[in-house]
Amino acid sequence: MAVHFVQATPMEQARALRIHRDDQGTQARIEAWTSPEPGPGEVRIRAQWSSLNYKDALAVTGKGKILRQFPLTAGIDVAGVVEASRTEGLSEGDAVLVTGYGLSETRDGGLSNTVTVPGDCVVALPMGLSPREAMAYGTAGFTAGLAMSRLLDNGQRPELGPVAVTGATGGVGSYAIAILSQLGYDVHALSRKSDATDYLRGLGASEVHAPDALPIGERPLESGRYGGVIDNVGGALLSRLLRAVVEYGNVASIGLAGGVKLDMTVLPFILRGVSMVGVHSVECPMSRRLDVWGHLASDWKPAVMDRIVTREVALDEVPAVCEDMIAGAQTGRTVVRLAD
Repeated sequence: MAVHFVQATPMEQARALRIHRDDQGTQARIEAWTSPEPGPGEVRIRAQWSSLNYKDALAVTGKGKILRQFPLTAGIDVAGVVEASRTEGLSEGDAVLVTGYGLSETRDGGLSNTVTVPGDCVVALPMGLSPREAMAYGTAGFTAGLAMSRLLDNGQRPELGPVAVTGATGGVGSYAIAILSQLGYDVHALSRKSDATDYLRGLGASEVHAPDALPIGERPLESGRYGGVIDNVGGALLSRLLRAVVEYGNVASIGLAGGVKLDMTVLPFILRGVSMVGVHSVECPMSRRLDVWGHLASDWKPAVMDRIVTREVALDEVPAVCEDMIAGAQTGRTVVRLAD
């Protein structure tokens, strides 16, 4: 698939990173573009900040089939202020954020100076969070928070033992470590990046291991090693970890970087009462969404957020950062500055 990054001629109006597809392949280019006036039930947001997730990198580089229609504005996250509203409960000047809900999949996303969205997917910015901090979290931080919420629903507690976090240097993994540590859990970070130990310990991990070096055998049940798991990898690594979770521990499944298939038995579930929960942030019900964001703005808010945000870039720099992310050269989170 051919991918082209084209810098459009600057114009005196709003700009957006727009993704097109034609016979030459996928092209991502920064263009003069303004989102439409809101229709009934919609709001238009004057965007101030966005962020970059691996999903954004797949969309912008054309390496993944993320967009379901073309052209669309890139960006699955946005925070800013309401510029115009045609929905109850949201007024001009309100500080808001949006993550998921089809941004940069079925509707224009947040890598733009303005974005028009349905009012029922908008979250009022909670007290305790600035727009930049909201995007420092973005979908990655919200997903980590959602995983924490689901584990707590299932009775996860520090006394069960250490929680393993896979894909630890990514946005979700970084926030999972920081939130767990903030709440008093012993966290073991699993990462293949040998140079990331100091970074992960700085987020609160007590131990850092390469996944291939874990002392977990091939029996259907191994000795209980972990009280829980937040997994961003899937595949063989998740299969191995399931065998080493203690009685009534919990596993949150988020990602698939290591594959979508699991080679496993029912023994962890029926002999140890282990639970595995799925985490789907895009269409998370609003009631839980508000609850998670409330925690992220207060008791779950990590003191180490500045360590997790490793880059702040302008809109023009996004294509190059997306290439870095695809190449695996990204640790932590990147926020995108959309307004002066």
